[in-house]
Amino acid sequence: MARVKRAVHARKKKNAFFKAAKGYRGGRSRLLRTVKEAVDRARCYAYRDRKVRKRDFRSLWIVRINAAARICGMTYSALIHGLKLANVEMDRKTLANLAISDFDAFKSIADTAKAKL
Repeated sequence: MARVKRAVHARKKKNAFFKAAKGYRGGRSRLLRTVKEAVDRARCYAYRDRKVRKRDFRSLWIVRINAAARICGMTYSALIHGLKLANVEMDRKTLANLAISDFDAFKSIADTAKAKL
């Protein structure tokens, strides 16, 4: 069997790790074992936090909708329940944007929900 020389492939793998760790402080960007640990941990956090970001935005939208709904004289849960009864299918992102940018439109939607309760 022929001998396999690994220098090129090994250097390529190392460089990929070092490139991923660019900007890290101290040994986390210079020492191979520490770089591997730091990059693996960072990738785990990145995967996890892509899902957490969705949760955070949804809770932010709910807070904004609740604040606008209370100005209109109802609670968040009553607003959502009224919208379901009125067959208004708007997602929370759109409702939150309306609450911030076009409060009159949000107020008309809230009135629709209030009428169905």
